[in-house]
Amino acid sequence: MNTISEQKSDLRASALALRDAMPAAERHAAAETIAARGLPVAVTPGLIVSGFMPMKTEINPLPLLRKLAGQGAQLALPCIAGRGKALIMRAWTIGDAFKEGQWGIREPLPEAPEVAPDIVIVPLACFDRAGHRIGYGAGYYDMTLAALRAQKKVVAIGVAFATQEIPQVPATERDERLDFVLTEKEIIAFR
Repeated sequence: MNTISEQKSDLRASALALRDAMPAAERHAAAETIAARGLPVAVTPGLIVSGFMPMKTEINPLPLLRKLAGQGAQLALPCIAGRGKALIMRAWTIGDAFKEGQWGIREPLPEAPEVAPDIVIVPLACFDRAGHRIGYGAGYYDMTLAALRAQKKVVAIGVAFATQEIPQVPATERDERLDFVLTEKEIIAFR
């Protein structure tokens, strides 16, 4: 029997292969569909929403972030602080300059203020109907959500293509559950 880590690695590889096979136009249309629908929770002026900068064939959350900014949300993006550490969420406005972080991921500049988001939009490789996700293997979002949730109520919303859904994620006690997943086909609530 494979370890949970090996199972997750296999599931991640399969899900990413499906995502990579999607035509670019389909990925773009999915991101626009999610943005047009918006969030399944109230967005009030001053609400802090952390997004992410997409990598490779990942769903692009920027159309959704633009919409949220238009509704008065304050945006933030993650910065990697180092292996084994929670992400630092820094304030960000569309059009702000970036620095290149780990793996070439664009991050806000170090002088951008650190913030504690109310909503965290989470990237993922795959997810299930129980609110569990498999990320990219470093555990950054699990550590970050645990740290934020120890301070205040935080809503975690995964964004993904419908094809990234799997029957069951082999979850552990360290894995933080999502409250929702947004796909181009539906909003899935786990609350």
